[in-house]
Amino acid sequence: MSALICGSMAYDTIMVFHDRFKNHILPDKVHMLNISFLVPDMRRETGGCAGNIAYNLKLLGGDGKIMATVGRDFEPYADWLEQCGIDTSHIRVIENTYTAQAFITTDQDDNQITAFHPGAMSFSHENSVEDASGIAMGIVAPDGRDGMLEHAQQFAERNIPFIFDPGQGLPMFDGEDLRRFIDQASWVTVNDYEAQLLEERTGLTPHEIAERVKALIITRGGEGSHIYTAEHRIEIPAVKPRELLDPTGCGDAYRAGLIYGLMNDMDWETTGRIASLMGSLKIAHHGTQNHHFTPDIFAVRFHEAFGYHL
Repeated sequence: MSALICGSMAYDTIMVFHDRFKNHILPDKVHMLNISFLVPDMRRETGGCAGNIAYNLKLLGGDGKIMATVGRDFEPYADWLEQCGIDTSHIRVIENTYTAQAFITTDQDDNQITAFHPGAMSFSHENSVEDASGIAMGIVAPDGRDGMLEHAQQFAERNIPFIFDPGQGLPMFDGEDLRRFIDQASWVTVNDYEAQLLEERTGLTPHEIAERVKALIITRGGEGSHIYTAEHRIEIPAVKPRELLDPTGCGDAYRAGLIYGLMNDMDWETTGRIASLMGSLKIAHHGTQNHHFTPDIFAVRFHEAFGYHL
């Protein structure tokens, strides 16, 4: 049985400006901004929530199928997924569009200017959960708005348990939408900022949300994470990374850990620790799919971090 991973697929083009934006942007001229930055360093990374989650789940030894829409420029990414042994049978190519992509320029103070093109992601509703077979659970991760709404409904109608992970897509939905997602989902996961926004829009506290699902998981960066169930709150410690290089994609790595634990019927204390370690391993590498390990190596790192064996 597999996890169906509904979410975005994207390219991230990352450019480095060897100066500071503030030295070139005149505050009294922002109403007529016309500026160019020389960016001698550039790299292109594979990304998107669905791709990142599937990649991390595969590292753990789990099985995930990606459901997403991509553009005509997707072939290099498809080749990479094939090399990784990730199921792409539910990735739909939308002709005359580009795969979603972010163009990120970073300066020496780590300030960023980002332009995001959704491209084929806007057609995610053309995929249907009903087209996938052998699915034990799913996740609705950030994607096109209509796709997220429809995929959640389709999981619920088929009685397939799923994680609702609104992420950066949360601002697209009002309180009524979000309450419906919560009532359809088995689990909800957000970071601490998203948790506050979720509470404001729904009027539901974390404990109230936890009473409507099997668990609410709130990640808190270097402070670990909290897993709320109807009975209690479980404290999950953070794992100190070997290096702090790039937080992009850490949330997706964490969610892959959640899926792995849930699919293997692990308790919340262990599931949360697997997820926590996944985020720590990812943050020590640039990009979202450049870290590598085997399940055996992960088991060793888990024992080192937490003092017991998986």
